[in-house]
Amino acid sequence: MKIFEVGGSIRDALLGLQNQDRDYVVVGATPEEMIDLGYKPVGADFPVFLHPATHAEYALARTERKTAPGYQGFVFHTSPDVTLEEDLARRDFTANAIARDGDGKLIDPYNGVADINARILRHVGDAFLEDPVRVLRGARFAARFAAIGFQIAPETKILMQSITDSGELDHLVPERVWQELSRGLMEATPSKMFEVLRDCGALARLLPEVDRLFGVPQSAKSHPEIDTGIHVMMVLDYAASRQHALPIRFAALTHDLGKGTTPEKYWPRHPGHEESSVALLDAICERLRVPGDCRDLARMTARWHGDAHAALQLSVEKLLAMMDATDALRRPARFHDFVEACACDHHGRLGFAEIPYPSREFLMGALSNLQALDFGSIAQSNTNDIPGAIQRAKLEQLQQFMQKRNAT
Repeated sequence: MKIFEVGGSIRDALLGLQNQDRDYVVVGATPEEMIDLGYKPVGADFPVFLHPATHAEYALARTERKTAPGYQGFVFHTSPDVTLEEDLARRDFTANAIARDGDGKLIDPYNGVADINARILRHVGDAFLEDPVRVLRGARFAARFAAIGFQIAPETKILMQSITDSGELDHLVPERVWQELSRGLMEATPSKMFEVLRDCGALARLLPEVDRLFGVPQSAKSHPEIDTGIHVMMVLDYAASRQHALPIRFAALTHDLGKGTTPEKYWPRHPGHEESSVALLDAICERLRVPGDCRDLARMTARWHGDAHAALQLSVEKLLAMMDATDALRRPARFHDFVEACACDHHGRLGFAEIPYPSREFLMGALSNLQALDFGSIAQSNTNDIPGAIQRAKLEQLQQFMQKRNAT
């Protein structure tokens, strides 16, 4: 039995990056031997074990054979005679196909170290074609390492295009697509993921609602970058630069979907794009089974971001309508995230990164003033019409807030 550290931890160590995850491959062992040593089996499709003390993952060396379309269409083979080189050969990129033995020696049969030094993401072999998830993984790694100069090798781009053209992406289960997309959204430069997916045609297959935004013009006065797709990518990267959580980043990605369906006769205006954005967003969330927290924040951002931008000019009635619709009083933390998503939309424009967003302070101030109301006392004093009394009190409170603010 021989144990080797493999994968991302070695890649990141060579890049001088932190990576707390450690994965190991075990060569020359059987499942029974692993169990006898105290390892806990957890693999459903192939033997993976947790170390009895560290709980790190140890997988038996394995090969795989494609038997059906999609990510799950593989048969795995493990036995004590599977070599380390055979196990590494099934991995996606050469940068991830490096092993290290117990003495610290690197085993690099596919020249991953050279590709890391050259900042190249290159597929290991033709088996890359068999797994459609690798298109998404390639795009995600491009987003992670874009800031340090990584590029996808031209021949790997060709294979990614071939996977897209083959229709294999259509066989991916929704949960797997969302898993990769959501991880890509959390990378340092998420726009790079969408650039890669778009270049190989995968974005049109997986997220056509986003793909069709590119080439759609907006008013140059409010959007100097003009192109809607470019704007959305700028919003997304701004959210990443602020290290925002996944729901805000997903809202950034999807807030303007309706502009992709505006008839050309209206360009560069997009009347009613907020409502159409919500409908398109709902379709994405259903198709990919997007978690509720991401869906809900994205829905309110798509619908209300225009009103948020104009908050200082809204009537008190319209302002309260927006705050009620976003459930600001009962979900203040989510309302804060909504405001932050709108701020990303404001800053994600050419030349606007450093321009203040006054709506942020205004909307949070409005919420703070509403929170100061004693709703219990209002209800006790107006038992005949509690909902009406509460609405009137909120309107009066917001009116006073706006008057004080205007006076200063």
